[in-house]
This record gives sequence, C-alpha cells and structure tokens, in this order.
Amino acid sequence: MGIEKLYPFDKIEPKWQEFWRQRRLFNVDTKDYRNKYYCLMMFPYPSAALHVGHGRNYIIGDAVARYKMMRGFNVLTPMGFDAFGLPAENAAIKGGLDPETSTLNNIRTMKSQFNRWGVEYDWEREVISCMPDYYKWTQWIFLKLYEKNLAYRKKAFVNWCPSCKTVLANEQVIDGLCERCSSEVTQKDLEQWFFKITHYAERLLSDIEKLTNWPERVKIMQRNWIGQSHGVEIDFKIDGMNEMLRCFTTRVDTIYGATFMAVAPEHPLVPMLIKGAKDEEAAMRKIQKMRDESKIARSDAKVEKEGIFTGRYVINPVNGNRIPIYVANYILMEYGTGAIMAVPAHDQRDFEFAKKYNLPIVVVIDDPANPLNAATMKEAYVSEGVMVNSGQFNGLLSTEAIDKIADYFEEKKYGVRATQYKLRDWLISRQRFWGAPIPIVYCPACGIVPVPEKDLPVLLPRNVEFKPTGESPLKFSKEFVNTKCPRCGANSKRETDTMDTFVDSSWYYLRYITPKLADKPFERTLVDKWLPVDQYIGGVEHAILHLLYSRFITKFLNDIGWVGFDEPFRNLFTQGMITKNGIKMSKSKSNTISPDDLIDKYGADTVRLYTLFIGPPEKDAEWSDRGVEGAYRFLGRVWRLVDKVKDLNCRAPSSSPQLTKDELALRRKTHQSIKKVTEDLDGGFHFNTAISAVMELVNQSYEVAALADEGRCGTAILKKAVESAVVLLAPFVPHIAEEMWQLLGNNGSIFTTSWPSYDSCIIVADMITIPVQINGKLRAKVEVPFDASEEDIKKTVLNDVDVQRWIKDSSVKKFIIVPKKLVNIVI
Repeated sequence: MGIEKLYPFDKIEPKWQEFWRQRRLFNVDTKDYRNKYYCLMMFPYPSAALHVGHGRNYIIGDAVARYKMMRGFNVLTPMGFDAFGLPAENAAIKGGLDPETSTLNNIRTMKSQFNRWGVEYDWEREVISCMPDYYKWTQWIFLKLYEKNLAYRKKAFVNWCPSCKTVLANEQVIDGLCERCSSEVTQKDLEQWFFKITHYAERLLSDIEKLTNWPERVKIMQRNWIGQSHGVEIDFKIDGMNEMLRCFTTRVDTIYGATFMAVAPEHPLVPMLIKGAKDEEAAMRKIQKMRDESKIARSDAKVEKEGIFTGRYVINPVNGNRIPIYVANYILMEYGTGAIMAVPAHDQRDFEFAKKYNLPIVVVIDDPANPLNAATMKEAYVSEGVMVNSGQFNGLLSTEAIDKIADYFEEKKYGVRATQYKLRDWLISRQRFWGAPIPIVYCPACGIVPVPEKDLPVLLPRNVEFKPTGESPLKFSKEFVNTKCPRCGANSKRETDTMDTFVDSSWYYLRYITPKLADKPFERTLVDKWLPVDQYIGGVEHAILHLLYSRFITKFLNDIGWVGFDEPFRNLFTQGMITKNGIKMSKSKSNTISPDDLIDKYGADTVRLYTLFIGPPEKDAEWSDRGVEGAYRFLGRVWRLVDKVKDLNCRAPSSSPQLTKDELALRRKTHQSIKKVTEDLDGGFHFNTAISAVMELVNQSYEVAALADEGRCGTAILKKAVESAVVLLAPFVPHIAEEMWQLLGNNGSIFTTSWPSYDSCIIVADMITIPVQINGKLRAKVEVPFDASEEDIKKTVLNDVDVQRWIKDSSVKKFIIVPKKLVNIVI
C-alpha cells in the first residue's frame, strides 16, 4: 500500500534544483574574497553509488553552506573526486571495466545523487584526481619534496596485503589487517619510495595546540600516532665487531639491570648478527616467520615470547658486562630504533622472555616497603623505588636517577638525550596501476633522475593489463617503461610504482581556488586569502591518514614559500556513522539503504531532515524507517500550516488592538526559536535540537491558527511565526522551504534573504531565573517563561549542560519544583 502524498515534492524539488543552477547560486568568484567562508566536504572515492550513510557528510555540509549564505557570507563550497587508488581500481576489477571508465561512470552516478539530495556545489571548480591536469601537480609536489631530500627510496620491510597485492602505509593497517579488504597483512623486504614526514614530527605535534576548533578525540588520535617520547640514545659496542647497536630508552635508570639485548626481526643488522651462527639457515627461517606475523599480534602483551640467540654480545658501557643479543618477536622496528636493552626485573615482557630462556634477572630499583628478591619474583617490578645494584647511583630515588644517569652518559659520551617519535616516514609506493606515476627515471649512467617539471605530467599508459599480480602492471608496458634519461639522453627506465592515493588528497583543497590554472598548481595570492579552510567536514576515520598528511604537505608548501599558512583547516567537524542493525552500512553486510528509493517515496527534503534530526551529528546513529516517515509527516504538517496562513490578511484581534496572551506567547516562542536555531548552528552544528525547536514553533503556531479561525486573535504574529519557521528550516529542507517562501508572497530565493534576528527583550520578557540544586547544593540556574508548566521546567532543567554534567549516569530519585523559586534534584 502506497504512502499518502502529503505535498508535491516530485514537482517542487526538480524545479528548485534547476532554479539554483540557473541563478548560479553556489558559484563564487574567488577574486572577491570579502566576507569569505570556505566550507569544504571531504571529497569521496568514486568507487560505488552512495547510500544514506554517506549522505550525512554531504547533507551536513550543504546545510552549513546554506546557513552561512543566509548570514551574508560569500560561501565557497566546491566538490571533486578522490579518483585514484585501490577503492576505484578494485571497483573496476569487480565490474569488469578499465579503471578510467569505471571511475568516470561512478562520478556521473554520484553527481546525479548529489543533485537529487539537493546538495549543491560550485561544479565549475570540480577537481578529479585521476585527470592529468590534476595529477601533473601531484607529481610536481613529489619533485619539490625530492629537491629538499624529503622524498627518498630505500629498501625496507613494508606492510604487504596479499589480496590487494600491494604495499600499505602503517596508517593503512588496522589491527593487523588491510583497511581496504581486511586481509591479514604480512611483511616484505622491498625497495620503496618514502616521504620524510618524520622531519616534521615535532611541528605536527606541537602545532596541534593551534587546532583549537578541532574535535578533541581527533587531536588525541594524532598525538598518539606521532607518539613523542623523551629518553636517551645509547650505542652498545658489539663484541668482536666494528659495529654499534643503538637503542633508545625512556628508562635509563634501569641500565645496570640490562641482562640481554633484543632486536626486531626486521632490524637491518640481523643478517650480519646471524651470519656464521650455528644453524644459520634455520635461524633465518624462524626470523622470517616472525616477520610474517602481524605487528598487532606481536605487540600484544599476551603474545608468547619467541627469541633466537644470535651468538653475538654487546658490552654494557656502565659496568662492562657482556650481554647476549636476541632476535625477539615482541620488538618492532616502528618503535625507537628497533632494538632495546632488556631489563627483566623492571619490564614485564622482558621478564617473561628471560624466564623462558633462563636469562639473568637483576633488581636495580627496589621497593622500600617490600624489598625484592630476583629469585622469587613472579612479575616485573615497574613502580618507582630506590636505586640498588647501580654503582654510584645507589640510594637515589629512581625518578631522580633518570636525569643524573642521563647527565653521566652525556659526560662520558656513552649516549645522548634524545626525543623519539612513533611516527614513521610515509611509504607512498604502490604496486598498482591506478595511481599517479612517480616522476623518476633510472639511468644506467646517472642513477636516479627526477623528471623535469617541463615534462610533467608523466601520463599513465592506455591498454595495460591492470589486474594486480604483486608487481606493478606498468612494468609490462614497454611504451611506458622505456625512455631517455633527462640528463644524458641514454636509454633508461621509468619508475613503475604509482603513488598512494593519500598523496592526491593531501593538497586538493588548494586546487579548488584556481582549478583551471595550467602553469602552476594554484595561485598563492588567492589561496592565502581563502585558506585555511573555514569549515572542513568529514568522517573521523580520516583523523590520522588524510588529516595528518594534509597538515604535513601544507607545512612543507609553507616552508618553500608556496602558501602563507601552515595549517590547512581552521575548523574541523567529524560526523558520526549511520548504522543499520547496529553495524556500519556496507554492501558486504547487505545493510545499505538507497537514497534514491527514499527520495522517490518521500522526497529529498524528508531524507535530509531525518538525516539531520537522527541524533547529535558527531555521534553514530541507528537508521529507522519509522523515523523517516515521521520526518515526512512533519513536512506535510508545515506545508498545511503554510497553506492555511498564506492568504490571511495581517490583522490585529477584532476586539482589541492589544496582543492576546496567546499572541504574546507565540511572538516570544518565535524569537526564542530564532535564538535557539542560530546558537545551535553557530555553536557546533546541533541540527537535531535546532530542528526540534522549529517543531515546537510549528506546534504553537497551529494552536494560534485555531484561535485565529475563531476570531479570538490576530494573524500578523501568526504569519510572522510561520514565515520565521520556514526560513529557519531552509538550510535543512531547501526545496520545500523555497516553495513555501514563495507561497507566503515572497519573491526570489529564500537563500538570498537575510537570516532572521531575535529581540532579546521579547525573549526575556516574562522570563524568570530558577536556581537548581542537586543533593542540596546549587549547581545551575535556568531561565524559563514565567508561566512555564512543571513539565516544561523539568525538560529545561534536565537539558541544561551544567545539570547533565553533575548528574552524568546517576538516576534521579526525586525532582522537586518549588513554583517560580527553586528546583531540587535528588540523585
């Protein structure tokens, strides 16, 4: 049975979409940057059609852009497509198409979906990262990094996805699995290209303090990923060799208790340390097995500790002790130097390893309350204490000994104070076809030679068998590989790896300002006027990858004089996911919902309204079909209200020129609603509570409309209230708002009218302040109308931020209202 049609959305929505395009409502001249507002949504991978879960990002962004437009801002809101990379290539393979055809088909589909949602952009600024006029400049950025020795090639153990058949950056491995296909990631020793993001580690970390309008959880995630540690770097002499084994420790106070050294299986000295050992081949097989284990599993505190004695020793510089070197599975190259001084008495992992392999345990920090005995210890002692068995430092508190021993090391030149970061250089090589070619040539005479800027772009060849084999498909294209050396003209070979797609997305926000420039990536003068981006909107899943890389590239471009700022995004909003049946929407889980079907049934404005009303936008929310119907019924209710009042003459009450109590209340409600919606949109995108405020205004307007029908009150206040409700709804439901605006007798677009203002005097008139006590102590004060009901007072109090902070998860046992004087809550 079909649902009742409450208003003609199928005619209204195409009409106004065409109107906006014809009037170029969203087209901006970036040369005019007065009162500018750059509102940017993260551009999508064009790998499949969008579902309603994707829509939250774009609908939020469109609502913000429309609101700012009504506030008088010159709003720039462009869109493009992150079109290179694994998502698009895997979609092409699945669809049996070449990547370019598949990608461009998906772009057309997604643009059609944006249009149906009523999500509007300045499409004249569209950038598509797989187009040569864009990736030419991605390659240019590579060359600039190479010029500054920040792009380099080295052999290293890298993350390898056996399903995608390509390497992955550390950030693309989630819990030991490929972020794209969830296959278990292994390790491979390959020559790869890296960007030296570690050169910017300190700035990336310290400048987080500048990001005052970023979500705290995103800043925490970035801090943790960069992972700063202060300690001492120590060079241990390898006995019998002219080599040093460097380790970094934050606990130099335990140096006297080091009884063995442990190195990661991937450590570059491992082959040399193992060489000549008994059963060398068997040892290397075991080490390779360790390398193939997932890093997540190896770093788990509960993992079974495995080790291989190398047959080598180092000399402890403080006491001359000769201590053995082991290759251990729980040591990772990603932390410190990939080698540790193992102190079993004071580190639990070292303790377990020492117990398993019968290695000495030496207590060097004692517990004054319960003196330790190494022979009877059941676990490592990791608390503070008093130094013992530590030479001249005996008797010191361990906290004091850290600095004193560090001083001693620097004096004796045993080691130096150092700061280490968990962050590792950005691995950008990919053994896949669909990406920007790395602009490097290998010449037998000249070695590694960068492609001259005048020869960019290095184009992807056509007619290449692109399915993944574990080697770059470009290797098999003679037309692509064979070239001349740009320096000497000798026959040479091109680099056949392509760049990680996150390189493409690390700078796209700059290109939007001058997207058609042919002779440079962007015009600095205009970029400096429009950026940093005023509002950036996207998913929290990009908190580390995209956002960190974009910050790095912006800082680099600032350093070489191409931009005048060093942070790309002034304000960041990360929306929560929309789930279905308690899990993230995904085709693989068969729980996606097509927006097209819903728009056919209810209209785009219903989908937009429900998406914004579903809950706090920064939190995950469960999709409900009944909720969609509720949003549709509300729009039908507003439509009928407008139809009811549109032809009313604005008259005062017939019996009196004074406003009635109900008119006064509606006028107050109108101004309260304007204030509430404005504050909700300015103060953190609380769309759900803003919409709720408009719903209350609509309900109260219906009550006054009924009285007007009976001649018991005038219509001027009523019509103003309804008109205000329509304007307040406009950013959320633009099509129906435009139509109702016209029905109410207005001309032009509602988005060219000014946002309504409120009169504080009207709001505060007849308002009283009521103190709120919790368990007998004053915790908050709330303002309520003088004639507010007990139910309204209770609702206002429980919604107050201070009250919520004090109650938290406690249950309310009593809620006592002393009329017009006091509220007392017992928890």
